[in-house]
Amino acid sequence: MVDDPQEQIKIICVDKGRGLARQVMQIFGEEKICLAYERSLDEVVDRFEREAFDLMLFSSSMTYTEPDNALEILDLITAKCPGTQILFFTYPGRLKIAHEALRTGVFHYSTLPVSDEELKLLIETAIDTSPRLGLNLMLRSAVEETTFESMVGRSSAMRQVYRQIRQAAATDIPVLLSGETGTGKELAAQAIHELSARARAPYITVHIGSLPPDLVASELFGHERGAFTSATGQRKGCFETANGGTVFLDELSTIDEKMQISLLRLLEKCEFSRIGSQKTLSVDVRVLAATNADLEDEIRRGNFREDLFYRLDVLHIEMPALRERHGDINLLVDHFINGACEHFQKSIRGISPDFISCLEAYPWPGNVRELRNIIQRAVISCSGDILSTAHLPERIRQYRGKDSTITIRVGTRLEQAEKELIARTLDHTGNNRTRTSEILGISRRSLYNKMRRYGL
Repeated sequence: MVDDPQEQIKIICVDKGRGLARQVMQIFGEEKICLAYERSLDEVVDRFEREAFDLMLFSSSMTYTEPDNALEILDLITAKCPGTQILFFTYPGRLKIAHEALRTGVFHYSTLPVSDEELKLLIETAIDTSPRLGLNLMLRSAVEETTFESMVGRSSAMRQVYRQIRQAAATDIPVLLSGETGTGKELAAQAIHELSARARAPYITVHIGSLPPDLVASELFGHERGAFTSATGQRKGCFETANGGTVFLDELSTIDEKMQISLLRLLEKCEFSRIGSQKTLSVDVRVLAATNADLEDEIRRGNFREDLFYRLDVLHIEMPALRERHGDINLLVDHFINGACEHFQKSIRGISPDFISCLEAYPWPGNVRELRNIIQRAVISCSGDILSTAHLPERIRQYRGKDSTITIRVGTRLEQAEKELIARTLDHTGNNRTRTSEILGISRRSLYNKMRRYGL
């Protein structure tokens, strides 16, 4: 039946009763098969999103109340799961539905009750003739990338960032990361380094905005003994220390004009001098830079050199704000709860529905960093094991009960508007496809097709 006689066959039996499932177990036993059982059409789709099956036994009892939905699910699994053979079992007088099932791509049908001999032959034949190369394209693990390096998110905005990070890692050019504070620019920079050919070399981060202006030059380029009053010895700067690796300059817009000139020289010639020294040093360093300021606006104001901007802006990655990352809040909340529980030795087993509703409605001016801090505080303050709105600050609680709204500008293409509507509805339902299709008034199959078309 299978190439490896020791390998169990994974079968799912979809039936209102358990008679067919019991019969299969009596014929083959637990050693030969791993049998799952479902009696809800909605649960069938959810099950295929979590697992792959060799065979599905589908009873016509599932078609009595929702025939169209049942046939739609058969059609969906046939299209998305070519490695799963489907056997349809119908009661006498229900041959019409069996013929309709065959048109969806079902492998074979039989009438109930079915003898042990016939059932055994049907299952063995279905398994022996099943495609050897057939992925379950409904598996969430196969179609949704929820984590990338240290970042969490599966929204279309974040998948675009992941693609750009891979592109950046494959080259050795400077990268400029922009975006609001708290959007994860530093995590993106670290991912670029760790995926690049320089991964085993030093990676040094310099938070320029946190340094006193008179110490920036020393931090970047180093100094000689006696270069200034407190220079009691020679010191290597971050570029010299990171030779062969990567330097990440955060809050780039805060450096003064003199440092901008020195940085431009390093980018163009890979050369610099320590403070207090006339000696020119050569280094092999990749520069990644980040800013939450509009550098083009800073250029117009005369605060930032245009030539340095274009030297750094060879590849530009815009980190999306959390309010633009539709569908990511649930993932991030789960990630931060797990991290906080481990760090603070707490046990949280769930969250209340209005807790997540508040978080989804709040605009998050502090982005992911603000969300992380809020979840940490909630976990610390929770005396039980369920997080509720009582554990949230008042500024977030006031968003409880507010309806989600979508603003679509005049001139937006119809496809873009539809993509936005589907993405926001999925976000609102916690990625529940059944509920989403009901709200949008379309079939589950149509929803899957649109999600695939729009990369959701």
